[in-house]
Amino acid sequence: MFGLAHDTFLLLDAVVTIIGLIVLITRFKFHPFIALIIAAGFLGLTSGMPVGQIIKAFQDGFGGVLGFVGIILALGTMLGKMMAESGGADQIAQTLIRAFGKERVQWAMMFAAFLVGIPLFFEIGFVLLIPLVFIVARRTGVSLIKIGIPLLAGLSAVHGLVPPHPGPLLAIGVFGADIGKTILYGLIVALPTAIIAGPLYGTFIAKYIPGHPNQELVDQLAREPQSNTLPSFSITLITVLLPVFLMLLKTFADVALPEGHFFRIWMDMIGHPITALLLALLLSLYTFGHRQGIGSKQILKLLDASLAPTAAIILIIGAGGGFKQMLVTSGVGDVIGHMAVNAQISPILLAWLVAAVIRIATGSATVATITGAGIVVPVVGMIPGVNRELLVLATGAGSLILSHVNDAGFWLVKQYFNMTVAETFKTWTAMETILSIVALGFILLLSLVV
Repeated sequence: MFGLAHDTFLLLDAVVTIIGLIVLITRFKFHPFIALIIAAGFLGLTSGMPVGQIIKAFQDGFGGVLGFVGIILALGTMLGKMMAESGGADQIAQTLIRAFGKERVQWAMMFAAFLVGIPLFFEIGFVLLIPLVFIVARRTGVSLIKIGIPLLAGLSAVHGLVPPHPGPLLAIGVFGADIGKTILYGLIVALPTAIIAGPLYGTFIAKYIPGHPNQELVDQLAREPQSNTLPSFSITLITVLLPVFLMLLKTFADVALPEGHFFRIWMDMIGHPITALLLALLLSLYTFGHRQGIGSKQILKLLDASLAPTAAIILIIGAGGGFKQMLVTSGVGDVIGHMAVNAQISPILLAWLVAAVIRIATGSATVATITGAGIVVPVVGMIPGVNRELLVLATGAGSLILSHVNDAGFWLVKQYFNMTVAETFKTWTAMETILSIVALGFILLLSLVV
């Protein structure tokens, strides 16, 4: 009896904390970084965590996110800066606009994001491609949201549904699914889903919220290139897709070669997102720098300048990680899972639902996928004949739903697109929710066939 009351209290506590966080930021205009720290502390204190653990949990969450995302954002921003300054981003933009035509430029953005996003983390793909959004918007006069939402949809769909992304990969391990089949089914589901949530929804919502870019970021990422001649399309693609290629190689080595194989050990190192981005950045110093006639002193200045605008974003993302850790450590995630198991529904729907609720509560797609898979796995044992690959996809689809103030991605999009919290809800949050629900529809259709 006491356990039940405690569970209900934890759920209420989480709801109150998240509402409080939204009010602090929207009503009292608190900086998100400070508001997230206050909310995390409040949740820790009220949920009955030992006082000594509260700060530690926040620190662990903060460091855990920044230990990875912080490094990647910095390297990706530098690479993006080199691409922007040399005119490489301009070259890709012009080539895509020529191929698709000005009227269909939003389709070009979605396909670019879908391809680049397959092996890239959402944050890396976002940082790499955001200069394109600003440049294309400026060149074509098409609204920022109409171009930006398809780009975000392309990235987000592959992030949630297609290995080698961390969420789907972890779920494959938990459910014991086949990686090849998961990638195949993932692509079948992700492409139509991205089209509906991206170009189609983006064109609709842009009529109401055209979006105004953040001038400081535009000056940095989308101003006219330093050199007169643009780097060729092929050189630009090779430089920007090098991390993509290296991470794919790592995945192939992991699948094809036995554990402990010489080549596999080295590919695990070279194909790690941090190493892959560093190598691409070093290559860009030549292809986008010296080759374009930009001197070493100038390059140093550019790289230095590129990091300033990302400082606030990096801190907010870290604080979001701390808040997420608080939700996990206080036990809110567990409570949600057990409630879902008691309500008897189809395993695919259950996997989606559990991941969705944890995603809404914790803000992390990856946490939602891991926790969701861990909670649903015992249910799979009770119901024979469930397609495990589709369970991976359902968990991934659920993990995309309703990105809001506790998700680092929400703040990333809000800052870069210079929107209010309300506008971010109508564009980004709505797009993520459409992705999640449409993907579930396609997965259920696919489950009738496979």
